[in-house]
Amino acid sequence: MKLKNAFELNRGEVVSFIGAGGKTSLLVSMGYELAEAGWRVLATTTTHLAEEQLGFFPCALKADASAALISQALTDYQFVLLYAEVRAGRVCGPPLDWTKQLLDRVDSDILLVEADDANGLPFKAPRAGEPRIPAETSLVVSVASLSALGAPLDADHIYNPAAMIAKYGFVENSPVKSPWLAQVLRDEDLGLQGIPNEARVLVYLNQTPERGYARGRARLIARLSLQSSRINAVALGSVRGAEPVHEVQRPVGAVVLAAADEQGAGLSAVLQPDDRGRAALAQVTEKVFRSRIDHVRVITGRGASAARKAIHHLGARIEHNRAWKTGGLVSSLRTGLKSLPDHVAAVIVIPGEQTQLQPKTIYQLLTLYARGEGDFLVPRYQGRCGYPILLGKTYWADILKLPGQADFAAILEQYQAAITYLDVDFDCVLRNVDSGGARRLLSLTNSANSRGR
Repeated sequence: MKLKNAFELNRGEVVSFIGAGGKTSLLVSMGYELAEAGWRVLATTTTHLAEEQLGFFPCALKADASAALISQALTDYQFVLLYAEVRAGRVCGPPLDWTKQLLDRVDSDILLVEADDANGLPFKAPRAGEPRIPAETSLVVSVASLSALGAPLDADHIYNPAAMIAKYGFVENSPVKSPWLAQVLRDEDLGLQGIPNEARVLVYLNQTPERGYARGRARLIARLSLQSSRINAVALGSVRGAEPVHEVQRPVGAVVLAAADEQGAGLSAVLQPDDRGRAALAQVTEKVFRSRIDHVRVITGRGASAARKAIHHLGARIEHNRAWKTGGLVSSLRTGLKSLPDHVAAVIVIPGEQTQLQPKTIYQLLTLYARGEGDFLVPRYQGRCGYPILLGKTYWADILKLPGQADFAAILEQYQAAITYLDVDFDCVLRNVDSGGARRLLSLTNSANSRGR
């Protein structure tokens, strides 16, 4: 995945890079990628670069150059570094408040800012006065390298380990562990220190391999980091790779629909016990929890008391759809979407009676989403579609605007061309799914210009 898509960059952004373990390389890679795409890219630093790093940029100018000269350099080179002076082997940046002046007078598409120091180490906690992030920053990219894992927690291997030890009681000189990276990255006084409230925050885990044990460690760090609502996403990749991002982990919620549709299987199916006496709704909710989704909502309608009793022992958050009689499935979906935290980026929708659901299917949907292969995902078995469905936040506003009597088919028809299909090898996605919306989805499959996976 390219950086532009993975980071959801837009023209007019100010992107500040903080942390350790590849900031400069990431900034340079992003600059060349955007320049090749025709963007006019400016770069600078609020700290300093090594003098030899000037050679990384196709053009470098003094920050006090005229607007016309900078504009012409952007036309000629597409990617230009601005600096204040070179002193004692260091390329020093202009004052922190200079950013606004630059944005007002130069016709660039994006400004990339190296806003932190790390002395070439793979992981850091900030010292006082760090990082130095311009107030105009719209996106902060916090960098950490997986090469820190297993390294001794000392000043030779980790930047400012004393702050981590003081805050969390980590043992000095002991090997750095995966949860430690996440704890520091998501800490308001450490990894999130000095970030403007309005800025988006994306963590980039550098030197993540394409497969193997370390990839799993990176996913664990991502999941733990995303427990902070300030972190919008965690990108896993290697800045020196042709595709510098393997996947992007974002907060995902789940909405389990319990007796939401009077036209469907109804309350009896949701409460149908297995041979151990567990209601279907409890079985489904347990599988969702096993899929490691942090934000789970169970939406009740008819028979809310019985549904609550069936899943009380699981500790799931339950939301009641007061409009279930007239609003059906779509009104329950709206109830679920409204109950999720603002930072959640996508939701998986699952009928409460779908007991044959496999966590593997949820994992496959999450994997497709993380790889950027779609944000409206529907599983399909031998040409027939079913549940669970993944809906990216792009579609939520339109769903929330649908009239009270709308059928789920209205959503499917509206976004038919956007659906990405996940072909599965087991019919579990079809079991116990008999609502009008599901039947309409099956018919839409036959006519859609679908993209199989």
